[in-house]
Amino acid sequence: MLNVRIGVIAVIVMCATQAMADGQADSKGFVEDSSLNLLLRNAYISRDYKNGVQDRAEWGQSVTADFASGFTQGTVGFGVDAFAMYAVRLDGGKGKSGRAGIDFFKQDSSGEAADDLAKGGGAVKVRFSNTVIKYGEQMSSLPVLSYDNVRLLPESFTGTLITSKEIEGLELNLGRFTAESRKSAEGRDSGDLKKIDVYGGSYKFTDSFSAAFYASNDEDVLKKQYLNLNYVFALQKDESLTFDFNGYKTTLDKDFAVNDARDNKIWSLAATYALGIHSFTLAHQRSTGDTGYKYGGYRNAGGTGDGGNTIYLANSYWSDFNAKDERSWQLGYGVNLGTLVMPGLTYKVAYVRGDHIDDGSGRGNGEEREIFSQLQYVVQTGPAKNLSVRLRNSFLRVSDNASFYNDEGNETRIFVDYPINIF
Repeated sequence: MLNVRIGVIAVIVMCATQAMADGQADSKGFVEDSSLNLLLRNAYISRDYKNGVQDRAEWGQSVTADFASGFTQGTVGFGVDAFAMYAVRLDGGKGKSGRAGIDFFKQDSSGEAADDLAKGGGAVKVRFSNTVIKYGEQMSSLPVLSYDNVRLLPESFTGTLITSKEIEGLELNLGRFTAESRKSAEGRDSGDLKKIDVYGGSYKFTDSFSAAFYASNDEDVLKKQYLNLNYVFALQKDESLTFDFNGYKTTLDKDFAVNDARDNKIWSLAATYALGIHSFTLAHQRSTGDTGYKYGGYRNAGGTGDGGNTIYLANSYWSDFNAKDERSWQLGYGVNLGTLVMPGLTYKVAYVRGDHIDDGSGRGNGEEREIFSQLQYVVQTGPAKNLSVRLRNSFLRVSDNASFYNDEGNETRIFVDYPINIF
């Protein structure tokens, strides 16, 4: 089946018009188009759990170097990408680390988190026209395989990914990955991924309407399909109304499922009204089937291995509101404070409430609610330009009859990111 999909993409590449196929023709060269960027990140996450659950907190400093070469000139271009990462633990030792939701540094057998960790990887890439084939360790950002980059260090996957943009507005993706490096541990396959195939694409029909479909086959774990529909109504000047639909259909492997609970469908529909510096969001999300929506985690820790950000849904904050039978509603507000307070300052707040939760205990329909807020400042000028400070907070409350699904508590995140372009 994978060979058939590869053949389909090959046909599209060969049939593309030369007018669209100018990517490789514009190559300036291996060195001339190369870049080297550094990211300095200081990250802190604290979770104050309720109902006797042990509090967790981790704090660390990381540096990531990311090199991307250009492509050699000619009909077929060749290049390489590489990265190197190092992180040091500033706090979060025995008794504080180890919770999957934070997971800056993996614990050893004694329960002690590592003092530091270092890892690196690379990939070779080939470009013909507007199609790129990349093999090696890379960070996939597809709706069915999306790496986690919202902790101290990111995840990465090893495999092959084909990205084709031969037709204007159309992007096709096809890949196979056989290893996953977890964000909290060294080693190319520290997550013990067996094999995951991904394929799909997105198409921009008009300036207002776009759609995407993707699917994955995570061997011995699950099969997943994803659909996105996005439409933007341009109203008056600085005014718009956006409708965004996202949905997943998942079938778990029989041996991976618990009590033969294998099927889940989950979708969200968000309407966002933007007026000048303000945005107002109303969203509904619904989960149905034998089980809740499964994603992320690592194969050697009971997870799926398809990436910690593989949840392109409206109501995903601290809680993902993805329990079995859960229905959730969101009211959100965002404002760009650049003209009111200072340039680069933004604020967002959201209230999400979920009900009808079946946590498997037979205690009735559970509920949860979350108040999320985030204040972010990005330096606009000077030597610290693009340095960002992000302050995020969540208050999550869960009813007693949903405690097998989720834990309630208060979360605080403080992230300071400083990107530096070397060349």
